[in-house]
Order: sequence, then C-alpha cells, then structure tokens
Amino acid sequence: MGSGNGGFGQNPNGVGDRDGVIIVDHGSRRTESNLMLNEFVSMFKERTGYPIVEPAHMELAEPSIHVAFNSCVLQGANRVIVSPFFLLPGRHWNQDIPSLTAEAAKEHPGVSYLVTAPLGLHPLLVDVLNDRINHCLSHIAGDAEECSVCVGTNKCQLH
Repeated sequence: MGSGNGGFGQNPNGVGDRDGVIIVDHGSRRTESNLMLNEFVSMFKERTGYPIVEPAHMELAEPSIHVAFNSCVLQGANRVIVSPFFLLPGRHWNQDIPSLTAEAAKEHPGVSYLVTAPLGLHPLLVDVLNDRINHCLSHIAGDAEECSVCVGTNKCQLH
C-alpha cells in the first residue's frame, strides 16, 4: 500500500509505492497549455501523496507517454496507471492512448499497466464547472481577479 495518499484511495487495492501514475492530456502547440498540465500534476502529486506521478502529452508536445512511462519505471514502478485528463471518452481514449501505452510498455516486460476511464460524468465536475462560472461572473462584476487560466488573455469578459 502507498506511503501517504492525503486521504485519497482508502482502498487496499489503491495506488501503492511501486505504482506510477501518468496523467496524459492531448498536448498542444501552445506552451502555456502544456505547462498547465505540469502544474496540475504537481497539485495532484502533493494532494494525493503518490510518490511517482508524471505528466504526458498524447501528441504535439513532450513528454510523451513513452517518456513518462520510462520515467515511472526508472523511479521504481512495477505497475503504471495511465489516467487520461480528458473529459469524455472518444478515439484518443479508446484507441490512441492504449496503443501508445502498449508501445511504451514493450520495453518493460515485467511492468504491468492499465488505462483508466476519462473524467466522464463525475459529480464533482458539476462543482468545478459551477465554480468556474461563478468566478468569471465575479470577475466581470469587478469582485475577483481573472483566474489563472484566463489571466492576460482577455477571454473572461462580457461581450
């Protein structure tokens, strides 16, 4: 069982010390977008206490799933959990991510892996979306600063 998970995964079958977690997004040509995944992965790792957590981009940017998988193994993972940072299931979740993960795993025959479901229709996403809406409304009313996603983009404004 894992050493510390910040209250997450109180499940005997949960993430352990020899598990690597890869959080994979689509990837972007925009550096700022790719850096947001790094920030999210840092937040995730700190909050969960999971010892091995790596970011990956499916395409367009590094690190790739292959690079992240290798990094997990180098840190001692004997099982890699690939978690798509995608809202809904589609071709990338159904075909591309499993294929790229299988290719990366070929170099590590003693390491098992799985690809989890995307975020999907999780009840907490209702709270996240509602928070985002209310923050933007507060911003246009002059009661809040732009959020970290919108800062400097002039996207959060009433037209």
